[in-house]
Amino acid sequence: MTDFLPITQKIKQISMELGFSHCGIARAMPLEDDARRLEQWLNKGYHGSMQYMENYFELRIDPTKLVPGARSVITLLMNYFPEQQQQEGGPRIAKYAYGMDYHEVIRAKLREFLFRIREIAGNVEGRGFVDSAPVLERSWAQRSGLGWIGKNGNLIHKQAGSFFFISTLITDLELHYDDPYAKDYCGTCRKCIDACPTGAILDEKVIDGSRCISYFTIELKDLLIPADMKGKFDNWMFGCDTCQDVCPWNRFSQPTKEPAFSPIPELLNMGSGEWEQLGEEGFRKLFRHSPLKRSKYKGILRNIHFLQDKPTITGNPGGSTSD
Repeated sequence: MTDFLPITQKIKQISMELGFSHCGIARAMPLEDDARRLEQWLNKGYHGSMQYMENYFELRIDPTKLVPGARSVITLLMNYFPEQQQQEGGPRIAKYAYGMDYHEVIRAKLREFLFRIREIAGNVEGRGFVDSAPVLERSWAQRSGLGWIGKNGNLIHKQAGSFFFISTLITDLELHYDDPYAKDYCGTCRKCIDACPTGAILDEKVIDGSRCISYFTIELKDLLIPADMKGKFDNWMFGCDTCQDVCPWNRFSQPTKEPAFSPIPELLNMGSGEWEQLGEEGFRKLFRHSPLKRSKYKGILRNIHFLQDKPTITGNPGGSTSD
């Protein structure tokens, strides 16, 4: 019988050298239970206008359809918890967006990861994914022994909290597999449910994405945010960290060691006036490598005006809104 443990240990060591915080590995197989839950979630319309979540259903639940011959799903966590926080009073931004766009940072690391695996294992086929592909990252993280899925829908690591980016490398390499994380340490705690400003966190770990502040401030491309959300955003302008900030397990969060995720200095001290005075050209220059560019300057202004209960500007605030 082949001993896959030595090469598995080498792969995990490589992941640490590349700056990933944790690495777990599961056998590639269809996620039947997750498929049923995802189908029910979609049928209830909890994805709102995020129609892309209905696409590629079969790919989401079966890694062998993403990578033919897939045997292993390697899940990687990368800490993004910032050492510095925004000043009080300004429009609030989710901590994951303080620094560089994680897609750019982690994709480069995944390419290097696969290259180094091939150096020690030969002709290995694999594909890396970070957030923008049809992969159920949190499910694979749980199956890889990295933590449990909390009531707020986030993966929670018992020793490190939940401020992590999750990425996966699906490969045809046979490896030694970690045991799934079997325990749920949320217990009777309801802090995230009770603290959610819009009531988006339902019981039984179900999130109504169509009521989440992150959905309204990032995903929703309409000119207007629904009026019934007025006064419920708790000053969040891009994303929301409320359910993570109140989670007791995040008392174990430590500042990231990844320089790319260090906060853009200007971002930490910007009030509403500074955002409005920035202008589109200034926005593009300052945030060209930031997750904030996803909302474009027009979306940022829409969100700020919603927080201030100002009329939404029509047309193209600050100039062109092309990519």
